[in-house]
Amino acid sequence: MTVRLRCYRCDEAYRPPTQRCDCGEPLWFDSAGEFEPAVDAPGLWRFRDLLPVDDPGGLASATGGTPLVRAARLDDYAGCRVHVKDEGEHPTGSFKDRGSAVGVADALARDRSAVGTVSHGNMAMSVAAYAASANLDCVVLVPADIPPERLRIIAQYDPHVLRIDGDYGRLYDESLAVAESTGVAFLNSDSPLRVAGQKTTTLEIASAFRPDAPDAIVMPVSSGGHASSAWKAIRELAARPRLPSTPKLCFVQSAACDPIASAFRAGDDTVSPTTPGDTIAYSIANPDPPSGTRALAAARATDGAVVSVDDSEIREAQTRLARHAGLCVETASATSLAGARRLAADGVLAPDDRAVLVATGSGFTEASEAGTDADVEAPTVTLAEVRDAVAARF
Repeated sequence: MTVRLRCYRCDEAYRPPTQRCDCGEPLWFDSAGEFEPAVDAPGLWRFRDLLPVDDPGGLASATGGTPLVRAARLDDYAGCRVHVKDEGEHPTGSFKDRGSAVGVADALARDRSAVGTVSHGNMAMSVAAYAASANLDCVVLVPADIPPERLRIIAQYDPHVLRIDGDYGRLYDESLAVAESTGVAFLNSDSPLRVAGQKTTTLEIASAFRPDAPDAIVMPVSSGGHASSAWKAIRELAARPRLPSTPKLCFVQSAACDPIASAFRAGDDTVSPTTPGDTIAYSIANPDPPSGTRALAAARATDGAVVSVDDSEIREAQTRLARHAGLCVETASATSLAGARRLAADGVLAPDDRAVLVATGSGFTEASEAGTDADVEAPTVTLAEVRDAVAARF
């Protein structure tokens, strides 16, 4: 079982629970196993030889194995041959369950008593649900102005929720310090464990296309964790080798908040923070993505691209997915189709290219954000008080 971490950029090796290289870039797990999916394992655990942990049972066993849908009615609109990887079929309705399953499995293996995350959306709900299934305590750090309906959705799994009054963008780094001082295992957007779990999205796509490979994989990008995981999977398959050709990795952002796409257009080697605007794809509006530079490198290394689309394009794509493919996806997921259409117009994708659009989350979650009417206990603390507030509970 792999216990070594490595930096993609400078190739330095580390031991867990380190999450970032001294150069500042995020780490991921080395993988020494073979790509031969196990027929006797459920979901993502078919790829257990390429994962750092084993299936702990419970909700984790229901993770992965999501459908790959051939959506031919979308071909003319997208400008390519469309397949949709429907990640909304997961227990909590998003691809985040893959990383949560692996992260919680690791916490159990290391006798951790609690896990946590910095999120006010799908990741918060996912970590809380998987912690509940594994009988682990959970802390979720959310912004002080989180909408009550969203808070209720997260709170149904009974995590310890803290509203943070201050610069929410600084919580990513602060949570790593909290982890060191409290022992809570934080499963943030691009943590090595989360990336390890999320790479199974691409491993499943590759397995479904064997002995061939898709021409492109198109997915939304926010923190860069899922994008990085796709690149990690492709690198592992190419090293064995198990890919007849390398799919282009193409990532899509909202035009209102597109630091990775901006860096790609400018020809920059690193991603710089930006000032976000309002967008309906709020769950991917990350102005300072912690794995943005790694996602940028992934697109370039695979001859892919990073594009941005506006809200009108996102709305139209969401409607097309529902009416022409029968898929109810969240707004962030609809950027995959809008992005594919833009990529085809730009000549990155050809009409005969087989493109897998990753629908990262269900639209039913967005539609049901009214939640329950129950009050949620979630004290508000300042950024400077976060460590003490978490330590007091854990």
